[in-house]
Amino acid sequence: MWPYALLFLALLLLLLLLARLLGVAGGGPSPFAADARRPPAPLVTDKAARKTVLKTGTGPPRPAARRQPGTLRWDPPSLRFAGTASPPGAASPTGVASPTRSDISPRRGITHRGGINPPGQHPPPGWHLPPARHHPLGQHDPPRATSPPGVASPSEVASPPESHHPPQGFGATRWVPCAHSGVFSADKVPEGLDAIVVGSGIGGLAAAALLAKVGKRVLVLEQHGKLGGCCHTFSEKGFEFDTGIHYVGQMEEGSNTRFMVDQLTEGQLEWARLPAVYDAVVLGEPGCGRTYRIYSGKKEYFQGLKEQFPGEGAAIDEFERLVKSVSRGTVLMGALKMIPRALATLLCRSRLLPWLSPFCRLTSRNLKEVVDGLTANRELRAVLSYIFPTYGVVPSKAGFSMHSILVNHFLDGAWYPKGGAGEIAFHTIPVIRRAGGNALGKAPVQRILLDSQGKACGVSVKKGQDLVNVFAPIIISDAGIFNTYERLLPAEARALPEIQSQLRMVTHGEGSFTVFVGLNGSREELGLEPTNYFMYPGNDLDEIMNRYLASSREEAAKNIPLVFVTCPSAKDPTWETRHPGKSTLAIVTFAKYEWFEEWKDKQVNKRGDDYEELKKTFVDAIMQAVFKLYPRIEDRIEYISGGTPLTNQHYIASPRGEIYGIDHSIARLQAEAIVTVRAQTAVPNLYLTGQDLFLGGFMGALQGALVCASAVLKRNLYIDVAWLKKRTRATNSKKRD
Repeated sequence: MWPYALLFLALLLLLLLLARLLGVAGGGPSPFAADARRPPAPLVTDKAARKTVLKTGTGPPRPAARRQPGTLRWDPPSLRFAGTASPPGAASPTGVASPTRSDISPRRGITHRGGINPPGQHPPPGWHLPPARHHPLGQHDPPRATSPPGVASPSEVASPPESHHPPQGFGATRWVPCAHSGVFSADKVPEGLDAIVVGSGIGGLAAAALLAKVGKRVLVLEQHGKLGGCCHTFSEKGFEFDTGIHYVGQMEEGSNTRFMVDQLTEGQLEWARLPAVYDAVVLGEPGCGRTYRIYSGKKEYFQGLKEQFPGEGAAIDEFERLVKSVSRGTVLMGALKMIPRALATLLCRSRLLPWLSPFCRLTSRNLKEVVDGLTANRELRAVLSYIFPTYGVVPSKAGFSMHSILVNHFLDGAWYPKGGAGEIAFHTIPVIRRAGGNALGKAPVQRILLDSQGKACGVSVKKGQDLVNVFAPIIISDAGIFNTYERLLPAEARALPEIQSQLRMVTHGEGSFTVFVGLNGSREELGLEPTNYFMYPGNDLDEIMNRYLASSREEAAKNIPLVFVTCPSAKDPTWETRHPGKSTLAIVTFAKYEWFEEWKDKQVNKRGDDYEELKKTFVDAIMQAVFKLYPRIEDRIEYISGGTPLTNQHYIASPRGEIYGIDHSIARLQAEAIVTVRAQTAVPNLYLTGQDLFLGGFMGALQGALVCASAVLKRNLYIDVAWLKKRTRATNSKKRD
């Protein structure tokens, strides 16, 4: 067996080297061609200024071009269009009728956007547009139809005087700055789009920014009014709340992930390190049970466990060995998703991956089985398993490799974005807009449009009572596999064998219940800590979780098995300056979608007394545990609100209120599943990005964006960023010398 394995490994290494060389040589320019970092600017705290980026942003510069009255606008030679009608000479997208005079009449309220006709060209037969109108400044407004009765027309934006200083890299093209509202309308769609991204989570924003860094004009469409997905923040009663980013690992200076994030945000996103004890595990009631501290540091993490569990050194050493043996698992995942599909499939069918990779071998063993085999100490078992809520699967259903990814992720400590999670989107969106793209909210995509050959060519966006079709040669979905395949694709594409195969391999993840608490008082006054607390009522985590998830909603509210308590205001060094005398908590536990499903068709904030009463039952039970942890807060609450799986469904469009997308159980990390779910889909020109492509959470979604952009640009961006980091380090060393 071993001679055959060694021969196969040598062949694999040769093929991987070839694929690597092709990845570097192929494709166009790299987004990591030069170091984009610059000294961070002061934190922007002015609400109006922040809204210009996250809600009502100043958009990108757009080319000032002569507009010919009464003609279609056409951007040769790519024939890229944004509008409701097909490009001239091309078949209509699936399900979209070919344009006729009535399609663009004022009565239909249809808007068409694209480039300009080249000189001497005229619209094809059957097309007709009303005469062009003129701006006061003398520039022609593109011809466009009015909205139907009762529907507000898209807002008119007059072009200011032209700038005579074009951005670097755009030659002699003349540009005019254009004020863009962050709320979608056809007027705000940039001309000549290269790509459309559905969803503005970090997977979508990062993919768009990577394309923008090579000059691609990208439009990001977000169904919610605020951009950022789970990276966005919201304010209520003067309190600012994060929605999903509680802490992030591997952000130390000099790390690969920190360098990559710095390149995406041009060095403007700063990170605050959490204290050495970044997590604490409470088994039993606070004050009565035991509290165990989790220390940062590759040695300190395990040494801290040994000090808290004397006599268990051998078990902890073996846990350390197993965890570190799969530390390169995400590299293997990326490779399997990026090397040619035929090679990846061959590797899977050879059955050699479990022999060659500890990651693949330990993926098939569940966390409970491994930990139970290490020690008979029930409390140590619980502490070794405590972090499973960060990927959303109970220990008996979670692969040990999945668990190890999270342990390794936080071994060197944890970080929090200075200024709050909203800073992530705030510093990524300008990169997209500077390349001529845009990011627009309140843009619910209803379907992905296909041309007569079955290729993705655009999206249909709901605007009031109308649908606005926007066209681009590349469509990237950060909406998740279930939304993309089951809701956005037409039936004939959904039925493709490859898509059905992927859908059979995945299931919905668990939903969550979140409590947002606004407090009157500073961190010091209230005794709040930046440390995250994982609170469990007992030490058999698997048993209490399974009993809870199998119970009725009435019983579940009485037996909450997990309370994750985090204090964003204590983690952010800028908080006291921005919100003096105030503090916030976010508390999270699991919740079944089925417990709240009967209200799914009710309007948000109007789901009725029964729904509110059920929410209150959960909130009250959760807060009783929190008061025991932080007793000083009980009479200092100024704002409190509970969010159910239906809340997640409404605000982040998760089909069943999932917090980490598709389920992260053992099946997801099997080699066959990793290979099958790739950035490229069975629909040509349609790509996946984000956490469903790679893994859940901020870093998993970011890796999904890197894999996606690599596929679109046809080059290995992992190698590009590694080479840039190496060159930058060498340059900095020379400067110091």
